[in-house]
Amino acid sequence: MKLSKESMRLYAVTDRMWLGNNLLAEQVEECIRGGATFIQLREKDITFDEYLALANEIKKVTDKYKIPFVINDDVDVAIACGADGVHVGQRDMQADDVRNKIGDKILGVSAQTVEQAVLAEKMGADYIGVGAVFSTTTKLDANAVCIETVKAICQAVSIPVVAIGGITKQNIMQLKGSGVDGIAVVSAIFAEDNIFEAAREIRGLSDSCFG
Repeated sequence: MKLSKESMRLYAVTDRMWLGNNLLAEQVEECIRGGATFIQLREKDITFDEYLALANEIKKVTDKYKIPFVINDDVDVAIACGADGVHVGQRDMQADDVRNKIGDKILGVSAQTVEQAVLAEKMGADYIGVGAVFSTTTKLDANAVCIETVKAICQAVSIPVVAIGGITKQNIMQLKGSGVDGIAVVSAIFAEDNIFEAAREIRGLSDSCFG
């Protein structure tokens, strides 16, 4: 699947913390219907088979709506389920090693500095995830990245950049003019009772901020 800057506009990262009695695939569909343009499945501490089963369910939804779908960290799951790509952090596999394994699939890489972002692009990254731009409870080990660094990263690379970390409808406008192509959110959508409306509202804000 071809990656565009527009597909970064509202990048949704899953979290089953707020599932309740719902299915994750159902939540993802509501999220997409509300305006999400990209889905990342992020799971920790589950088996390969469990991760793959979830990935297969989510892929059915993203295929239906024809939006990019990537797996967090686990290259083998990404390949096994036929996902559009994989996203890795600085503590995961080297970007060039991932690129060698996944071929021409989408490769996203997290970065907190200009040097990390530039190196990731050289190693074959298709987009950069920069953060955490605000404090976040969903990734407690995330280092803070100031807006000036976000701007510098956007100026240093030619590939799309998405901001992540603690972004809400209350603070998204602080990213206006930073150069990012969109936002990645977790709790701003999946922690809400009405996922469709939450996605719709924050997509509208993202469009006005980055469009």
